[in-house]
Amino acid sequence: RKPWRGIPVLRYGEAAQGVRLLCGYLQWDGLSFAPLRQALPTLIHVRTRAANDGDWLRATIRQMVEEVDRRRAGGVSMLPRLTEIIFIEILRHQIMMAESRSVGWLAALGDPALSRCLSLIHGDPKRDWSLEQLAAASGLSRSALADRFQTVLSTSPIRYIRDWRLYLASVALATTSQPIAAIAYEAGYATEAAFNRAFSRAFATPPAAWRAMSRA
Repeated sequence: RKPWRGIPVLRYGEAAQGVRLLCGYLQWDGLSFAPLRQALPTLIHVRTRAANDGDWLRATIRQMVEEVDRRRAGGVSMLPRLTEIIFIEILRHQIMMAESRSVGWLAALGDPALSRCLSLIHGDPKRDWSLEQLAAASGLSRSALADRFQTVLSTSPIRYIRDWRLYLASVALATTSQPIAAIAYEAGYATEAAFNRAFSRAFATPPAAWRAMSRA
């Protein structure tokens, strides 16, 4: 049952003037990747007048309003792209606002050493990355890199690689017809049985059942 009897009314300020709200949503499968989902707060408030790129963000929002109001040709295609651009800009804002002591995936993107490691891992997830290779790329010692990962991401570099590969495997199961054995091999598992066990621990669902649910 609704907790109100009539249409909810939002009142802001004391002046009797209208306020227009622009509402929308963004459906993104990438949010199923736990580190990113956990890094996003429930509410992000960007003050465009105080932000460095506030003028650009305000202009993009005005463009969205224009597309909604005027309903010009191509507007249906423009609105999803503008929504994605605004979301990316908000993520940039969150990264820039993260303090040096912040933790989480967005904070890792703002950390030069961790950002280089994540870029390498995400750019070539099939590669058999070693801690030595990642440490050399980050400019840190192996122990310093491991400590930085643990402090900011609450995991180790090798475990992060495993989780990223399992996430990619979950996407492949949901969106392709590849045999599970092939997906297991790409995720770095020598046998399908080992992949099934690891996937079930990570997603609380066996790979075959995950594929079936994703297509239901």
